[in-house]
Amino acid sequence: MENWETSKSWEKARNICIVKTLAKLGHFPSRTTEKEAWFLSPLRSETQASFSVSLHKNLWYDFGMGKGGSIIDLIMAMKSCTIKKALEYLKNDMTAFSFSPLRTEDRLKRTQIRILHVEAIYLQGLIEYLNSRNIPFEIGRKYCRQIWYGFTTKRFFAIGLQNHRGGWELRNKYYKNSSSPKSFSLIERGSNQLLIIEGMFDFLSLATIDEDLVQNSDCIILNSLAFIRRIETLIPKYKRILLYLDNDSAGQKATSSLLEQFDNVMDCSDSYSGYVDINEKLINEGSWKK
Repeated sequence: MENWETSKSWEKARNICIVKTLAKLGHFPSRTTEKEAWFLSPLRSETQASFSVSLHKNLWYDFGMGKGGSIIDLIMAMKSCTIKKALEYLKNDMTAFSFSPLRTEDRLKRTQIRILHVEAIYLQGLIEYLNSRNIPFEIGRKYCRQIWYGFTTKRFFAIGLQNHRGGWELRNKYYKNSSSPKSFSLIERGSNQLLIIEGMFDFLSLATIDEDLVQNSDCIILNSLAFIRRIETLIPKYKRILLYLDNDSAGQKATSSLLEQFDNVMDCSDSYSGYVDINEKLINEGSWKK
């Protein structure tokens, strides 16, 4: 068995393209120049992109943290793991995601997701994926679309939820991606009540559990906690805000911050206590009431 900590493997890993690896993990550039790609930091929450990747040197630098390095350093920071674990994580990408300097237009074509076609959900594979998450087909079809998209030279399909800037959150059995521009999704119905949900499948789960609640409320699906600051200006216009953020440290921190700032905010995470999010409880317990 090959030792992934050898200098040869180390060099192979360092040559893995950072931009492609970030795309695999669901992070896409906010803007790109001839020399650099700028991202919202994958290491912390922010609303202005301050995470830079050199397209010539294949190195990253987070200006908000004052830290940077190679793809190995990045995976160690993102996964909170050792060098050995980072190399193990990267080993499957050593050929597929190898780095080579490209002309700007070629680089953009290869590293950005391109939306090819949007239609109603009908593919059996996507219907089965909804079923595996305990989401009825009718709910998925009502709020989402079937998206055909291109990435590198290949064509894929996914369940898509559009954000308010026209980008798409993309999910299928194998991948979790998004197209640019990445932002939060907003459903406005003229209600004085706003639901704030962290992710696509949490939203679909809530619609499955209590469709009347979702139908009679405005809804924000954050798609990333990085957008929590961006939606704070919308909160004062509502009489009541119901929060459905994840029961992890990041979600709890964001919940606490909103509760401290606003009097009209209510934390609803107790309704899925013992689980990370709404969908996890729905999968494990089926239909349930708050």
